[in-house]
Amino acid sequence: MKIKRVIGVAAWFLTMTASGLSQGRGQAPQTPPTPRAQAPIDLTGQWVAVVTEDWRWRMVTPPKGDFASMPTNPAGIQAGQQWDPAKDEAAGEQCKSYGAPAIMRVPGRVRISWENDTTLKLETDAGQQTRLFRFGESQQPAGPPTWQGQSTANWEMPGGRGRGGPPSGGSLKVVTTGARPGYLRKNGYPYSEKATVTEYFDRTVEANGDSWLIVTTIVRDPVYLAQEFITSSHFRKQTDNAGWNPQPCSSR
Repeated sequence: MKIKRVIGVAAWFLTMTASGLSQGRGQAPQTPPTPRAQAPIDLTGQWVAVVTEDWRWRMVTPPKGDFASMPTNPAGIQAGQQWDPAKDEAAGEQCKSYGAPAIMRVPGRVRISWENDTTLKLETDAGQQTRLFRFGESQQPAGPPTWQGQSTANWEMPGGRGRGGPPSGGSLKVVTTGARPGYLRKNGYPYSEKATVTEYFDRTVEANGDSWLIVTTIVRDPVYLAQEFITSSHFRKQTDNAGWNPQPCSSR
């Protein structure tokens, strides 16, 4: 009797397994959600920079050689002392302080939108720069270095997903390489072509309804920095496009 029961259970298991496999073969494979659909936070819209720190280095062009608060090294100081804005203007390089390692510190407004389901676009009115954050290494285009370099993005979701809902919290991480050499500060402190920029974009919603974009920027440069250069820049969400005022790069 026991033998018959074991044989019966085994036969039932084999039947159910075969049935499940045959049903699985008939189903179309599910397409994984796009980065746009996976977004744990909404970064789109227009944001205005609120300068509450480093005013003397951000709101005005600091004097030549004023590299305070930066992790300088001798090579960087020597190169920075050669700063000549007239020379940059003559060479058509007014955008040297608007590259990826420095652009989020430039006062002004930024617009963020989805160019497509796998690419976030960030535009600045200061310097009229456009950054493209591409999800996936394979999407990086080939070509000569640009001021904004090549940026690879991914969502970080430390909170995980709730019951059928969106992730609880999260950040956008962007890593940028391949930017043209330029300035970390408008008065000529340099970064090299070997610089790597790692950024974290976080959004908060305050009790009064204000929404803030906090951008933490980490610049690593083995040529001109003694250690990581870390800054935090703050932007407040705007309800409309008021104040958008595109201006070209300025070297002074």
